[in-house]
Amino acid sequence: MYGLADCNNFFVSCERLFRPDLNGKAVVVLSNNDGCAIARSNEAKALGIKMGQPLYQFSNLVSSGKVTVFSSNFMLYGDISHRVHATLREAVPVIEIYSIDEAFLDLTGIPDDRLDSLGHRLNRMCMRNVGVPVSVGISHTKTLAKVASKLCKQYPRLDGACLMKRPQDIEKVLRKFPVEDVWGIGRRYAARLHLHGVSTAFDFASLPEEWVKARMGLTGLRTWLELHGVPSISFGEDPEPKKQICVSRSFAHEITDKEELYEQLSQFVSMAAEKLRKQGSLASEMDIFLLTNRFKDTDRLYSRNRLERLEPPTSDTFAILKTARYAFEQIYDSRVRFKKAGVTFSGIIPSEGMQMSLFDGGETRDNGKLMSVIDSINRKEGAGSVVFASQGFGGVKMNRGHLSPQYTTKFDDILKIKV
Repeated sequence: MYGLADCNNFFVSCERLFRPDLNGKAVVVLSNNDGCAIARSNEAKALGIKMGQPLYQFSNLVSSGKVTVFSSNFMLYGDISHRVHATLREAVPVIEIYSIDEAFLDLTGIPDDRLDSLGHRLNRMCMRNVGVPVSVGISHTKTLAKVASKLCKQYPRLDGACLMKRPQDIEKVLRKFPVEDVWGIGRRYAARLHLHGVSTAFDFASLPEEWVKARMGLTGLRTWLELHGVPSISFGEDPEPKKQICVSRSFAHEITDKEELYEQLSQFVSMAAEKLRKQGSLASEMDIFLLTNRFKDTDRLYSRNRLERLEPPTSDTFAILKTARYAFEQIYDSRVRFKKAGVTFSGIIPSEGMQMSLFDGGETRDNGKLMSVIDSINRKEGAGSVVFASQGFGGVKMNRGHLSPQYTTKFDDILKIKV
């Protein structure tokens, strides 16, 4: 049996942890630069605020006090996520972190008659230890566990946990479950399935196996098998290494100064290189890009990128920044104002057992020990404690006018209680 622990409205729940006065009230967390809604409380959803809706479209609700908004505080959210995952590890044999607010649970060996009570215990533990509400779905496969966790959010009477075990119960749920909400079926496949009269998960599971394989490939077939209770999506404690890593941001204001712009790009390169090292990988290609504001009619549009080979493949920030500077010089234009920049690493390979070139002379471009020390200090003391000179000290230039304190990761922001 498998489980899925899914934090409810996670970013909103993190903000409410330290603002209990907002429980039961409409809360929205905004994207970078306070652009649009990326998390909404149930009360905000009831007011009609959509996922991805720009802030200006519901600013009247904010100014009237009906909605409280927060800038995204990912340092806080990441720390709370680690605490939830640590709590789950205490109670189950193995977990697989799927995202910042979701983790799959391997419940192999746990007696069936204890599964329901386990789900409710996990819900209570996360609330007691961390203060975040978690919906726990349990079933025969990861896909069915995802369905079960969604039921917890729809039906409060389930009290935070749902066990889907009996075939008749699973069929009853799948008959009403929209096919577009099934894990592994995206918008394009959902649209195609609707054209063939498939509107629910049960309709999809009722299709012939050959039809699914021919039109949706192995990915669709795995989902089909999972809905039939056949585990077909592998379980791993560690997530699969990413095959592409991208870090980009839109700036709070357009940037014209060359060095100021390069400082921002250096930030993104350093962040992406750290992600490479975290998953034990090297990159063989780097693509940097610069963009103007595509929503501004008065300025000419400018979009340039430069792809560079990294030979040999590396995750050494020193080496990558040298190449990034060269690429930046090739695409920078002093006549335009830039609104966004970013970097994408591709050609990603494992750092272990890298094939060396005949002409490398056995040397690599990776200062492994130095990079490891820098990463360790930044993890312990906070991101940005040690930076490369080209990054400057101003951080990423974003609009975060509604940012909450970093209560759990910054000493200056620790809650102070006056008695």
